[in-house]
Amino acid sequence: MSTAERNLVIEAAARPVQRAPGLRVVGALLDIVNRVVVVLSAIALVVAGAVLTHEAVVRYVFRHPADWQDELAVFLLVGATFMSAAWVQARRGHVAIDAVAELLPAGVDRVRRFLADVASLVFCAFFAWKSWALFHEAWEDGMVTHSAWAPPLWIPYSVMSLGMTLLALQMLLQILDSLLGSREEA
Repeated sequence: MSTAERNLVIEAAARPVQRAPGLRVVGALLDIVNRVVVVLSAIALVVAGAVLTHEAVVRYVFRHPADWQDELAVFLLVGATFMSAAWVQARRGHVAIDAVAELLPAGVDRVRRFLADVASLVFCAFFAWKSWALFHEAWEDGMVTHSAWAPPLWIPYSVMSLGMTLLALQMLLQILDSLLGSREEA
């Protein structure tokens, strides 16, 4: 892909999405949730960096190791990763292989993208469902990590579950947009 083509793709991603009329309110609400979540995810990344820096300074400068920093950083990174996935998907920012797309006619490529979106939705919905089951199990059984700090495992499982649910909803919205948008164009 040339630089000019790449710039066109970036500009297209920055333009507001033209939603089907029945999905405008849902899309706007999900967009607000995604914006709030991505800001919180960015803050979580900064805090994780600060916690790991603190751990390095305390461990190597003051010779006082602690065991809570690594787990807290992992919890924050897991939360930031899963919670921001829907925001990234809304901008089609996940890694994609476009080598096939350039070889296919536009209509066939639309069908390929649609089928990939449906397969991704099925996977993400299943992952969300299993994550909620894992969250419930951790909550009910009072599961904690195996460290001396022993924070409850329902915390990372809850953000993982919520993040995958938001991602599945975002993908469902995009699929419905694709279906309803095609009908309106016809």
